[in-house]
Amino acid sequence: MEFDRKLVLEDGSSYLGYGFGANVTKVCEIVFNTSMAGYQEIVSDPSYTDQAIVMSYPLIGNYGITDDDFESRLISPSAFIVRDINDNPSNFRWAKTLPELLEESGVPGISGIDTRKLVRTIRDRGSMRCVITDATVSDEDALALISNTPVPKDAVKRCSCTKRWYARTHNPLYNVVAIDCGMKTNIVRMLNKNRCNVTIVPYNTSYEEILALKPDGVFISNGPGDPTDVPEVIETLKNLRGKTVMFGICLGHQLLSLSYGAKTYKLKFGHRGGNHPVRDIKTGKIEITSQNHSYAVDEKSLENTGLTVSHINILDNTVEGVENEKEKVFSVQYHPESAPGPQDSRYLFARFTEYMKEAKENAKKD
Repeated sequence: MEFDRKLVLEDGSSYLGYGFGANVTKVCEIVFNTSMAGYQEIVSDPSYTDQAIVMSYPLIGNYGITDDDFESRLISPSAFIVRDINDNPSNFRWAKTLPELLEESGVPGISGIDTRKLVRTIRDRGSMRCVITDATVSDEDALALISNTPVPKDAVKRCSCTKRWYARTHNPLYNVVAIDCGMKTNIVRMLNKNRCNVTIVPYNTSYEEILALKPDGVFISNGPGDPTDVPEVIETLKNLRGKTVMFGICLGHQLLSLSYGAKTYKLKFGHRGGNHPVRDIKTGKIEITSQNHSYAVDEKSLENTGLTVSHINILDNTVEGVENEKEKVFSVQYHPESAPGPQDSRYLFARFTEYMKEAKENAKKD
């Protein structure tokens, strides 16, 4: 079988492989994920918008795609890169194959390449732009295509809902407004499990509209891209400070930090996978976490912002969480709602409800 697809990185390195999914050309940023399971959740995570995902685990697609495990209605990555793709799943729940899903969604895939070498290249040289195209395209033409394709800046706008929607639960105790920057479905499920009715609003909803919904707390979701590309959310969060309990995850963590005056920076190759160790500074407990981000909060920039560091990444000492106990605001860089796992950090949703409970009790006293 002849190679029919090609992956070319902007550093000039080139890989030949076999195509699956959609037969289209895509220019995007290349990143890698170290998860051993959860490829369906990964391809339906809006945080991967405009990215080509390299899976470090070699066999992908072996349990197919089910109707119940999507994290959003969007199949968000620009491309999917694996060592071996399985298009004959063994799983009583499967409804379609991964190649079928990607073909339906216009996402190209490439298999049969040395993903170990590719992951090492990204680790050594950092995330970079790439193109997946036909094997007959020359490397020179591929590099020209990369350099002539502008970098998109509107990822959150493309991922966010366009109108308000609701996710209610039985016997609710709290009303939460969730700002959708590319939110995963399991976040809504976890809020519902913690007895929260959730109103999901578009990313550019004003703080006046949010406060008019009389929330007990505001949640800021994960999402793709550079947090400084969404100044609307940062401005909204500035105006919500001191008026409501707030909890942010991933991009939401970065946006909350920016709203307090901190700064963010781009990591060399980001954190992606379900095996990142994080230390809770207060308790000393180590949590194994699921992560997916390219940017981090600059620890030095947190001085005099009112935020303190609550969690640290053990591998590279990057900031994994911040908080302001007085204003009942906190956020984490990782994903406590992670599906299919790990589940070490789900206590954070209980902390959110506890803060809302305290705020309601204090309001009654006043």
